[in-house]
Amino acid sequence: MTMELGVYAVFGIAVIVAVAYFSKRLGVAAPIILVIVGLAISFLPGFPELRIEGELVLDVVLPPILYAAAISVPVVDFRRNFSTITSLSVVLVIVTAFGTGFLLFTMLPDLNLAAAIALGAIISPPDAVAATSIGRRLGLPPRILTVLEGEGLVNDATALVLLRSATAAAAGGLLSPWETVGDFLFAVFVAIVIGLLAGLISVFVRTKLNDPVLDTAISIAVPFLAFLPTQALGASGVLAVVVAGLYTGHHAPSAFSAQARISDRINWRTIQFLLENGVFLLIGLEIRTLINDVENPEVLSVLDAIGLGLIAVVALTLVRFLWIGPLVYMLKKRAEHAEKLTYKNLLALYHYRKTPHRGVWTGRRRLREERLYQRRRSDLEQLRRESIDWRGGIVLSWSGMRGVVTLAAAQSLPYDIPYRSQLILIAFTVAVVTLILQGGTLPWLIRLLGIQGVDEAEDRRELATLLDEISFAGLAVLDDPAASIDGANEVDPDVVERVRQSSFLRAEAAWERSHEASPASTSADETPHRVYRQLRLAVVLAERERLLDARRRGAYPSRILAQAQGMLDLEETRLRPRTGDH
Repeated sequence: MTMELGVYAVFGIAVIVAVAYFSKRLGVAAPIILVIVGLAISFLPGFPELRIEGELVLDVVLPPILYAAAISVPVVDFRRNFSTITSLSVVLVIVTAFGTGFLLFTMLPDLNLAAAIALGAIISPPDAVAATSIGRRLGLPPRILTVLEGEGLVNDATALVLLRSATAAAAGGLLSPWETVGDFLFAVFVAIVIGLLAGLISVFVRTKLNDPVLDTAISIAVPFLAFLPTQALGASGVLAVVVAGLYTGHHAPSAFSAQARISDRINWRTIQFLLENGVFLLIGLEIRTLINDVENPEVLSVLDAIGLGLIAVVALTLVRFLWIGPLVYMLKKRAEHAEKLTYKNLLALYHYRKTPHRGVWTGRRRLREERLYQRRRSDLEQLRRESIDWRGGIVLSWSGMRGVVTLAAAQSLPYDIPYRSQLILIAFTVAVVTLILQGGTLPWLIRLLGIQGVDEAEDRRELATLLDEISFAGLAVLDDPAASIDGANEVDPDVVERVRQSSFLRAEAAWERSHEASPASTSADETPHRVYRQLRLAVVLAERERLLDARRRGAYPSRILAQAQGMLDLEETRLRPRTGDH
C-alpha cells in the first residue's frame, strides 16, 4: 500500500509538472488542463476508484495553500481594497449561499432548507487560482488581481463557517439567523486573535534563528500553528491562517534576513504550486467515483444531478453579475469620497503648520496629520491609476470559478443527509463547469474588452525612481564610513568611492533597463574587499530602511516595492558573510 501511494505521488507530480510546462505554450491555465487530464486518466482501464476525505483537504492541504497565498499579498493593497474584498468575500458569499440554497430547496422536496443552504455555502466561494494565473499571464491590472486574491483568501472562511452552522441546523431542521450571526462573529474574532498571535510568535522566534533549515521548518509549521487551535475552539481555522500569513508577509521585510525571505519565496511558491495543482488533478480523478456513488438513481439520476449543477452555475453567475455591477458604481463614488477626505486632511495639515507649537501634543497631532495625509494621497493616486471600470467589473463577474474548497467541503457533508451523493456530484459539476467554461473563456474575454494591464515602461521608470530615492538615503552612510564598520578608524577613500559607484551603477542600470548584478568581490579574505563588503552592506541596510518607509507611505505600487526588495535581498545575501567568516 505504501509503495502504491509513493508511485501515485510520483506520477501525480510528473503530471502536474508536465501540464504546467505545456500550459504556458498552449496559453491555457494549468488547473483547467489538470481537471481534463484527471478525468481522462480516471477512465483508463485498471485505474482504481479514488476517494479523498474532505477533512484531509480542509485540515491538511488548505492551510498551507492559504498561507502561501497570504504571505505574498501586500497588506497595503489589501487595506486599500478592504471594502471591496469584504463585499465579495463575506456579503456576496452569504447572499449566494442563501439564494442558491433556496433554489435547490424548491427543486429537491426531501431536502430541508438548512441542508440546501449548506450546499449553497459549498458552491458559493470562488477559487481565484485559475483567474489570477490567467490574469497574470495576460496582464490584468494589479488592482483586479488584488481583489481576486483577497476574495479567494477570505471567502473560504465565510463559506466554511456558514456550512458548519447550516449543517448543524440541518440535523434539527431549523436554521436560526441569530445563531448563525453569533457563530460567525465568534469564529471571526477568535480567528483574528489566534492568527495574530501565531504570526507574532513565529516572527519573533524566526528572528532569533540563524540556521536556514530551522527557519524553514518553523515557517512550514506556522499555518498549522494557527489552524489547529482555532479549529479546536470552534472558530475559523482558515481565517486564522490568512491573518497569520498577512502578518508574517507584512513584517518579513523588516524582521527577517534576506536569505530567509528568498528561501520563503522559493519554498512557499513550490508548496503552493504542488498543492493547488494537485487538488485540481484530484477533482478530475474523482469524478468517475462520484458518478458511480450516486444512489437511488430513480429518485435523482446522474443526469438530473448534473442538470441541477448546470442550473446552479447559471444562478451563481447571475448573482455575481448583479452584485458586482452596483459594486463598480460604488467604487467610483468611494473614490470621490476619498478625494474629499484627502482635501480635508490637507486643510487640517495646513492649519497645524500655521498654528504655533503649543507643547508635545500639538507636535504629535501635526505629525499624525502629515502621515495620514501622505497615506491618503498615495492611496488616492494608486486608486486613480488603477481604477476599476465597467470592463474590469465584467472580468470580476466572470472570474467566479470554483475549486479547492468546493471539492473538500462537499465531501464533508454528513452521511445521513438526503441526496448526499447527488449533492456532492452537483457541487463537483459546478466546480468543473465554472473552471472549464469561465476559466477557458476568460483570456478571450480579456482580449475582447481590450483591458490594458501593467505598463512595463512605466514600471521600469517607477523602479528606477525608487532606486534613486533609496540610493541617496544609503549613500548618506558614506558621510562617515568608519562609523559603519566595526573596529575601523579610517577607510580608504578608494573603497568609499567604489561603494558609491556601485549604488550609482545599480540605479543607472535600472534606467537603462538592465538588471546586471553588481560585480562581486574576488576574495572575501582580502582586507579591502572585506571592508568594501561591510561598507556596501551598511549602505544596503540603510536603503532597506528607506524602502520600508516608502512602503509605509504607500508612495509606490506594491509590485515596484517588491522588485526593489528582491534586488536588495539578493545583494544583501551576496554581501553577508557565511557562518564562520569574519
